[in-house]
Amino acid sequence: MTGPAPFHGDVAEGPERVDCRWLHAADGVRLRVAFWPGGTAGTLLLFSGRSEYCEKYGRFAGDLARLGLSTITIDWRGQGLSDRAPMDRAVGHVAAFTDYQLDVAAQLGVARQAGLAEPYFLLGHSMGGTIGLRSLLDGLPVRAAAFSAPMWGIQMRRVLRPLAWGLSWASRHTGTGHRFAPGTGPETYLEIAPFEGNNLTTDADMYAYMKRQVTRHPELALGGPGMHWLYEALAEMRALARRPSPDLPCAAWIGTEEQIVEPAPVHRRMATWPRGRLEVIAGARHEILMEAPAIRARVLDGMRALFLD
Repeated sequence: MTGPAPFHGDVAEGPERVDCRWLHAADGVRLRVAFWPGGTAGTLLLFSGRSEYCEKYGRFAGDLARLGLSTITIDWRGQGLSDRAPMDRAVGHVAAFTDYQLDVAAQLGVARQAGLAEPYFLLGHSMGGTIGLRSLLDGLPVRAAAFSAPMWGIQMRRVLRPLAWGLSWASRHTGTGHRFAPGTGPETYLEIAPFEGNNLTTDADMYAYMKRQVTRHPELALGGPGMHWLYEALAEMRALARRPSPDLPCAAWIGTEEQIVEPAPVHRRMATWPRGRLEVIAGARHEILMEAPAIRARVLDGMRALFLD
């Protein structure tokens, strides 16, 4: 850890005790990490999704604290307050998807340096599910893993898949990888989408909570994915799909109203995961941890059973 980093507690609404630090990955990229210490039952390594940032999980860290768990999360390279690509800060560029594993190693190092309670557990949300699965296969030292709407596939019409592969591959060779994927732009979704008809959550209060964060602190926001990121994500998901699941306790949740990640790969993966189970939540959208109170309580109870029983 290299020193204190800014943290916007006014929009995080999490436990009062939080430590936010700058650190550097092994390749020199500066990252921001935040952790809520104090839990004695263990520590959750929270792998967030694309476009996210530490403050988003303040309320969730409070829920986990009530279970006796500490929480640590990180702004992945290219998003939040971590280093971003200079050509367009709104894109969220990553040179190779496996570079996120350097961020994982840095996050794990902070957990150990800070003396956060063991055992460690993993929660991967959306893109964090892709990063988390790779980490587990590489030997991440956790006792159990959970996934919320994991990005093991991206929703798109079948006829568009070859086009997505072709265009994203070509962007790597034509110097256009920093351009936004078709249909996206520099605005963050929360800035342009009203609550009515949104694809994130059915809960108006949680939607307002997330929107407030990027409105008050626009430096946290991120636009649509770049073409290079899209190719790297597609290639990583294809590579992971060929690998068997690790043998450790695992639970995953996905909503029936999911519109961002592709549900089929989640069902396939969890059907063959040793000691794994998948729970499909009726009516839930992509942000399961930011859903209606009854859904959040159901997922938290599942995590308590998985991690602590």
